[in-house]
Formats: sequence, C-alpha cells, structure tokens
Amino acid sequence: MRRSRVLADETFANCLEGVRVLDFSRFESGPTCTQTLAWLGASVVKAEAGRGGDPGRAIGRKGADPYGAWFQEYNSNKQSIALNLRSTRGIELARALAAEADVVVENFAPGRMEEMGLGYDSLVAVNPGLVFAEIKGFGPGSAYEKYLAFDGVGQATGGVMSVTGEPGGRPIRAGLNIADSGSGMLMVTSILGALNRKARTGQGARLRLSMQDAVMHFLRGAFASQLSTGSPPKRAGSGGVSVANVPSDTYLCSPEGPNDFIFIYTRSTSSEHWHRLLHLIGRPELIGDPRLETAAARVANVDEVNAMITAWTRTLTKQQAMQALGDAQIPAGPVLDTRDLLADNSFAERGLFQDVAHPSIEDLRVQTWPVEVDDRLVRVLPAPLLGEHTEVVLRDWLALSDAEIAGLISDGIATQAL
Repeated sequence: MRRSRVLADETFANCLEGVRVLDFSRFESGPTCTQTLAWLGASVVKAEAGRGGDPGRAIGRKGADPYGAWFQEYNSNKQSIALNLRSTRGIELARALAAEADVVVENFAPGRMEEMGLGYDSLVAVNPGLVFAEIKGFGPGSAYEKYLAFDGVGQATGGVMSVTGEPGGRPIRAGLNIADSGSGMLMVTSILGALNRKARTGQGARLRLSMQDAVMHFLRGAFASQLSTGSPPKRAGSGGVSVANVPSDTYLCSPEGPNDFIFIYTRSTSSEHWHRLLHLIGRPELIGDPRLETAAARVANVDEVNAMITAWTRTLTKQQAMQALGDAQIPAGPVLDTRDLLADNSFAERGLFQDVAHPSIEDLRVQTWPVEVDDRLVRVLPAPLLGEHTEVVLRDWLALSDAEIAGLISDGIATQAL
C-alpha cells in the first residue's frame, strides 16, 4: 500500500530550525546550496544588490514580471534583503548580518567578496564560529584560479564532456547543470558536517569547493577506467564509460518522435538479462549462440545486437516497451522529457511537484526537496521578491527600530519591495 505524503511547513520537521544562513550567492550553484538548507528548515536570507538583485531573476522573465520561473526553481523558501553593497553603510549592515549568521554562502567571481570587505578573514573577525562556504570555478593553486566560470566551463574542465557524446563524435555538454547544482549539493553536505562540529565544539569552518573539482568527483568511474586500462575512456553514447557492455543503449520506439526511445541494459557479469531479452523479442534460438553469449562477444557484434532489439522496440511505444521489459525483469527506462514528467500525476500526488502561487505566472508547478523526513516532504514557498523581507530581516536579525529602517530605505542604503 502506498503511504500518503504529508507536506510539512517551511521548517520541515525542524531539521535545521534556528540555523541562520546569509546567502550572497547568485545564479545556480550557491542558490541550490542555500535552497536546500532552507528546505531543511534553516532561515535563509538572500542578500541582494538593491538594483536588480540576483542576475538570475532576469532569466526567462517576461515584461515587468518580478522574476521568472527559473528563479522560483532555485530560490523558494528564502527571504530577500536588498542592500546597496557599493556603500559603506550597506557593507556595514552586511557585516552585522554576518555576525548574527551561522553560515555564509557566496559564489562571486574570485576576489570580489574580499574587495567588498566581506571575505572570509573580514567576516570571521566579527564571527569566529562562522561556517563560511565559497563556490568558485577553479580551486586554489589552479592555473585557472582567477578565471570566471559557469556550468559548461565546469563540465569541460572537470572531464564530463570528454565522456559525453556519440562514439567518434565531438564532446557534448550534459543537458543538466551538473557543475552548478552538483557543486551546490556537495557543499550542502559539507555545511551540515561543519554545523554538526560547531554544535559540539563551537568551532567554525572555511569551506571551499570548485565546480571543476565537483565534476571530477562525479567522474570517479571514468578515473577508475583510466587506472585500469591506462587510457582515458572514450565517448560511448548511452553506454557506460567504465565497462564495455552490450546491450546498454537507447532504442527507437514508435511513433519515432525526438524522445521516443527506451534505454535497455543487461548485466555484463552474467547472461541472465540477455536470455530474458531474447525470449521477449522473439529470438530464443540465439540463447547459447557463441557469437552473442558472452559480454565480450556481444561487444564484438554490437551492430547485430542493436539491430535486432530496434526491430522489436520500433513496433511499440516507449511506454509499451517499458511495460513489457519491466514485466520480464529486464532493466530499462523510457526517455522521459519534462512534459512527460509533469504529466505524471503520481509526482504531484506524492507532493514532489507542487503548485506555487506566483505573482504573474499561472499554473506554476515546481519541485521540492526530494528526500522525505518522517514521511514528510517540504512545502514549497514562493521565491522572494527583491527586498521583500528587508524590513523583517533588519528588525529580526539586527534589532533595528522602525525609524532606523525607514532612514536606511530613505537614504537608498536598503530597498524594500513595493
């Protein structure tokens, strides 16, 4: 029987209740990290420039919309304070907020936080127990350390492009932002570890991660292949880079649209899956055929194997093929696009996809943090308007009076959303 998922409130089972996170990050890597901490119950304040805020607000935005769907995906469940960080008073307020924070996260260009007086040395001087987390493109000592980087740069320099693409074809960037979101999620793990140590000892931490290093971490199987064979693994399409295995590929299905494919995998260490597949596609006479019986033999005759499987899959839709393969206990998965996934009501029923009220986007359905805690999933709250919580944060974190806050807004040091 399927259990019902109960949506939690914004504190999500109180996992990180009481933890304050000051978020100076922009675009995706840092916001992924801080959004996860917010989903786990931390109070996350996104500190943004008063003019425009996070440049990610403009991605996909239409007309005068306060932000687009992209920004919602990476900044839900946060508060926003808008400060003039080019002013002395604005920097003073940012330092004061950092003094009250448990965690600071930033992913500015190399050296920018230091230029503003908000680097690690400056902030740890006012908050010795601070957990200070930095995400950059490249690590300390790298020849590229001072260079700018975005997701594709991290993918290229971290090695993933070298193994992504068709055999003999050019390197291809993965369709998901593995360098950006991947580095953000790795940083979450380190922050949680640092907070655990801080709770025991009071000691803070400086956490540094580069997108290049994060991608290399996810490429451990390819490094194992290099160590085993002495050569870099080559691009293998939908096959694996560590072990040559056939079949392990995507196969065309009816009605042969751009994503009408199913991925089929058979284990290389035994012939069990292969025999099941031969029965299913109507070729049981090939069981025991020495040309196809072993993994090495199938690799040598890959074109023949793929041709006979495709002849079967092309007669079925990807959903029909999945049903048949699943029932036969053969590992497989249809190639699902975002439309397919949004149309699957089971995700909404479980609470993984949730409808969020947006000031200008109708029918906005977004994902929540996918890990259940005590049978509960996080309730997604709207991403903040720029400066929406300026007054609240200055009052709650710094105990400023209404008159002091009004003066900061009047002087252009702080901005309150209209």
